[in-house]
Amino acid sequence: MFTNESRELTVGELVVENPSRARVFEKFGIDYCCGGKIPLAQACGKRGADIEIVLEALQQCETGASPESQKDWSKEPMTSLVDHILLTHHAYLREEFPRLTQLTERVAQVHGERRSELLQVRDVFMALRNELEMHMQKEEQILFPMIKQLDSDPAGETVGHCGSIANPISMMEHEHDNAGDALGQLRDLTGGFVPPEDACNTYRVMLDSLANLEADLHQHIHKENNILFPMAIARETNAVHQNS
Repeated sequence: MFTNESRELTVGELVVENPSRARVFEKFGIDYCCGGKIPLAQACGKRGADIEIVLEALQQCETGASPESQKDWSKEPMTSLVDHILLTHHAYLREEFPRLTQLTERVAQVHGERRSELLQVRDVFMALRNELEMHMQKEEQILFPMIKQLDSDPAGETVGHCGSIANPISMMEHEHDNAGDALGQLRDLTGGFVPPEDACNTYRVMLDSLANLEADLHQHIHKENNILFPMAIARETNAVHQNS
């Protein structure tokens, strides 16, 4: 049951408690990943959403979520969450990026003369793709191995050998913010991914694919910013205190 206190919980906290709530926030255009650290009331005001309607939608979603969407990753080992992110979200992006590159390029070529915003959609998407491909490489080669090592080393004997894990996490969060900004630009440029009446099928497929990309990236970034990264920092902090 949602109360007045629920308004002061951050959007990220609400999704950590129940991941199925992400669909509600996506419906209202509320950022629960990069912008997940602000209270629900503030987030609703920022998007011009009626908080009473949002709270009602959140209440309705409590009984209709699937077991998988309800999975509480904050109770799982960090290694399990890392593997899930790799197999689910990183794999999705690597499969979807080439497809979306072709779609955005084709739509820009065919419709860009009449709709100049589609040229911007193509350019913003390509910049997002380039940054995220480098971002994933850094996570896979540097940060995620550090987290897995931390997870397998309860005594904290390896802590500090490569510097604090907070340093690469801070960099990844900054890059997440950049990705969030790019997603916001794509949403604004496409009018919320809604096709115009005269849009061809390729145009409509591109918009649908961009909407799915946004939804997946929101889940992806949420699991890292609001669950995995705080767990890793807390684990390192505890290990440092035990060894001091």
